[in-house]
Amino acid sequence: MVILAQAKTLPFEISQDTKGINEETRMRYRYLDLRSERMLSHLVIRHKVIKFIRDYLDKEGFLEIETPYITKATPEGARDYLIPARLHPGMFYALPQSPQQFKQLLMVAGIEKYFQIARCFRDEDPRGDRQPEFTQLDLEMSFVAQNDILELYETLLIKMHRELFPEKKITKVPFPRIPYAEAIEKYKTDKPDLRKDKSDSDELAFTWIIDWPMFSYDKKEKRWDPHHHIFTRPLDEDVLLLDKDPSQVRSWQHDLVLNGFEIAGGSLRTTDPVVQEKVLELVGISKIVARERFGHMLEAFEYGVPPHGGIAHGLDRFCMILTNEDSIREVIAFPKTGDGRDLMMDAPSTIDDSQLKELNIIIKSPLKK
Repeated sequence: MVILAQAKTLPFEISQDTKGINEETRMRYRYLDLRSERMLSHLVIRHKVIKFIRDYLDKEGFLEIETPYITKATPEGARDYLIPARLHPGMFYALPQSPQQFKQLLMVAGIEKYFQIARCFRDEDPRGDRQPEFTQLDLEMSFVAQNDILELYETLLIKMHRELFPEKKITKVPFPRIPYAEAIEKYKTDKPDLRKDKSDSDELAFTWIIDWPMFSYDKKEKRWDPHHHIFTRPLDEDVLLLDKDPSQVRSWQHDLVLNGFEIAGGSLRTTDPVVQEKVLELVGISKIVARERFGHMLEAFEYGVPPHGGIAHGLDRFCMILTNEDSIREVIAFPKTGDGRDLMMDAPSTIDDSQLKELNIIIKSPLKK
């Protein structure tokens, strides 16, 4: 017998299911937690879901194109993670909250069908179905109507279900399409759980929510906030209401709900500069600020832009539902804790004074360990 590696006494017993172990202990020794049968099976399911998506979209003529992780800070509803630029003192890069602007620029570039399995970063308060960094399928197409996007993605999910999860049952095919106003009036939520038996984890109730209001009014800031994002296109028949009554403007937004969770969202995009300028004005972004934040987009659109739209699908949340888990941490190999810490790597951590000096950063008060 040859001993290849010696092991200390394990901090916890590795059984088929380590879910009963204290979560902080599991996160501290994640490499041991992943040895359990349940956690390994979750990673296998995640792999199969992503592989199916890639193979399906490849056959549909999509190109997988990576977009930058180091980019410009352009707030999109959550706080950015910032990166000091050593070679440009006092200036910062940001990690992307989503590839939204890059994928629209790819449409300008003539890439008619784009997708990527994208990492996204948002500095927001965490909860069970959120993480500081997460993974989504990002997809965009040119020369499409909303129905084209919905039908493409619906077909993808139905075929994935038949091939990978035949033991689960989709409640209704085609997926119901419910206007936002009807969902709020009937279900009191824009994420209705339409399962016949709410306790049946093998029932998949997909629902499209459409005809969203373009804006909601922020009384404190005295401005309109976009329901989706500032590049969402209003319905053609509602464009005139942008000047008369923004509260009545509907948009080409579409969200996909599964068992009471929003798992995907997207829209058709505004390509008319006059309409885009009005939307920016309504959300409190002046022409000067718009050029500072989004000048690259506005300039690109001056060179001809096709009508386009897309959708982004949260893969962590989707896999959480498929594996009957309550937290996306259970389907991510190396997640952060509920308060955004990595206990295994001991992150976030302090930085040496020499590194801070090199980055031209001064810490005003001592940090507590």
